[in-house]
Amino acid sequence: MTKKVKFTSTFVDISKQLKRFVSRIVQPDDVEDIVQETFVKSYEADLKQDIQFTRSYMLKTAKHLALNHIAKWDNKFNDSLENDNELPVLLKSMKLEDEYTSKERFLLFCRATEQLSSSIRKCFILKKVYGMSQKEIADQMQLSQSTVEKHIAKGLLQTMLYMRDHEQSSQTHPKAQAHPISVKRVAE
Repeated sequence: MTKKVKFTSTFVDISKQLKRFVSRIVQPDDVEDIVQETFVKSYEADLKQDIQFTRSYMLKTAKHLALNHIAKWDNKFNDSLENDNELPVLLKSMKLEDEYTSKERFLLFCRATEQLSSSIRKCFILKKVYGMSQKEIADQMQLSQSTVEKHIAKGLLQTMLYMRDHEQSSQTHPKAQAHPISVKRVAE
């Protein structure tokens, strides 16, 4: 297999991983551009020198390109915001809206965790809220790490589905937003 073919096949193999990785750093619209630029920069570097660990090199390149993209964006818009006289008023109103939305989502999260079984709820909250490791949770609850891992995964999935379903129903039925639990119970 030639060097070019090997390099290209490595990129194809990890392109999904690169997209997931980059999507954690930049906006969804920028992911494809960063991944393509990663290929170009990595390929150019491989032509100049022999890269032994191509996969690692591409991941590092993607990370640096994504971080540079964010830094350029911050610098680009930082100057224009400093000159805006209406900014304090906008920020206060946005802060109030964000605070309301944040509290609303937190309440929804609490409702979502209430529907979990007690052992799953405890594992999930110890991990996601208190930041404990799976080993610490296993020791505290006297469970195997595998069971803790499964409980956390199940808790995450059920909570996410509950929140997603609620958010979708509140968009289609605005009145359901005020008391989502009571509306569901009446419907059942």
